[in-house]
Amino acid sequence: MKKHKLETYLEVYDSISELPDTIQNLINKAQQARDNAYAPYSHFKVGAALQLASGVIITGNNQENAAFPSGLCAERVAVFHAGSNYPGETILHLALTVKSSHKEIDTPTPPCGACRQSLAEYEVEQESPIAIYFMGETGKVVKADAVKDLLPLVFDSSFLE
Repeated sequence: MKKHKLETYLEVYDSISELPDTIQNLINKAQQARDNAYAPYSHFKVGAALQLASGVIITGNNQENAAFPSGLCAERVAVFHAGSNYPGETILHLALTVKSSHKEIDTPTPPCGACRQSLAEYEVEQESPIAIYFMGETGKVVKADAVKDLLPLVFDSSFLE
């Protein structure tokens, strides 16, 4: 038997103000998208904004549906829009923020597993990392340099060949 150690390094910022202006802008776009989310069942709104290498910013928010699981998470709304409308463009950054109508969330909230898998597909395909910045409604911001830092044993198309 052989053991393998997996390590992930994340950067933690005390507030948005510590980030570069371009990332602050991206987070602001994610917050605007979050506030427009359709979350009448969970009351948990999520906003995502991604930046392409061309500078284009694409936003998405969660869209719930009474017929669970017919809704879609914010991250996948944004990344699928990018794939559909900007095929082949490299995604550089993704900002993610959440808000609940039940309580204030000040804990950085990462993408769910399904979103990590979907984002990993794009990261593998473009052969370059997607930096992910995530936060709650307020407070600290966490940065992962790549999706693979959040999903180190990624399942990708190489297993299907």
